[in-house]
Amino acid sequence: MKIKKILALLLACVMVFALAACSSGTDATEAPTTAATEAAGGEETAGAEETEATTPTAGTARVGVFYYAFSDAFIASVRDALDTALTGAGIDYQNFDANNSQATQNESITTALTDGYNILLVNLVDTASTDAASQIIEQAAAAGAQVVFFNRAVEGTDNEGVVLNAYDTVAFVGTDAPEAGHLQGQMIGNYLVENFDTVDLNGDGQISYAMFMGQVGNVEALYRTQYSVEDALVVLEENGYGSADEPALVYFDPNNTESYQADPNGAWSAGAATEYMQTNLSQYNEANGNMIELIICNNDNMAEGAIAALQAAGYNNGEGSTTIPVFGVDATESAKALIAAGTMTGTVEQSATGMADALLGMVQNIASGSTMDDAVTAVAASNADLYSVSEAVPNKLYVAYSAYTG
Repeated sequence: MKIKKILALLLACVMVFALAACSSGTDATEAPTTAATEAAGGEETAGAEETEATTPTAGTARVGVFYYAFSDAFIASVRDALDTALTGAGIDYQNFDANNSQATQNESITTALTDGYNILLVNLVDTASTDAASQIIEQAAAAGAQVVFFNRAVEGTDNEGVVLNAYDTVAFVGTDAPEAGHLQGQMIGNYLVENFDTVDLNGDGQISYAMFMGQVGNVEALYRTQYSVEDALVVLEENGYGSADEPALVYFDPNNTESYQADPNGAWSAGAATEYMQTNLSQYNEANGNMIELIICNNDNMAEGAIAALQAAGYNNGEGSTTIPVFGVDATESAKALIAAGTMTGTVEQSATGMADALLGMVQNIASGSTMDDAVTAVAASNADLYSVSEAVPNKLYVAYSAYTG
């Protein structure tokens, strides 16, 4: 059901009469209570009158930030950057950890709306279908609040706009999901062209790879899994390695027709990759002549977990040891350190600071009365090198990826 423009007017009314409050953000695993924020003193209120029109005055925006899991390394970097941005702008906010549970996230959102939070920044837990996103949007709209989903896509390219184009009270700040897979695949392909003989440990003319998927059904995970291999194969074939009939890059376990191992808890965790890799190496190793020669991971957490298992088995330990190439996504600080040390090969960077700045811009524009489409356009214009707007969905803001090899 299309949410009518009147909801935007309703939200404006809610914002006008919102409490003139300004407090530092806090983290929570439970929903907020009205005691979480106190009325600001007279000096803060007076200072807010001097801010520019695009910056919300103290108390206009009450922002709830709902993270799918604090434990995720990239999400932790986004949270740090967003805390700094919102605090610096004097915006009342509170963080919530869903701990990878959609039920927990839903409970926090319900109570936050009851307590008067009027802008929800949601890092959605359940991305396997559009149901969770639609329910949150409709609940928020009924309460006069607006929703900005971020980081985790709420719809794929095959159903683009089915959620975001159906409502006036929602936007998305994230990445163009296929882009990370394409960049990773090109990076892997180019690396193998330059180092094929070194990587091909058993000299059979094929590179045997392992693939660690973060979450089954997650849009980003699906595209990263698909395009990282497809694009690498294209680069290899263009440079004379393999063919459609005899590919130069093959999955290590011919009995696994899915050609990936997914985190069973959907948590994209280092622990899951470590356990998988330890089991893999017990059967696939140099002594058996079938060593896994390349590892592709949907995120840096899983890349670090795979490296831990490799190091325990005597690989990727620096000079004097064989290094198995490992590629990830996110360019977390710990992954960058591993790349600098030569134990990890490359990753795809998405800017945590860029995402946080974009979310701050959305909050400021929404609080000043902009429509979602106009807010996205304004944020995109603030940094054309980093941000772009989806051609098909005008309330979807993309934060650009880039390849990182140190």
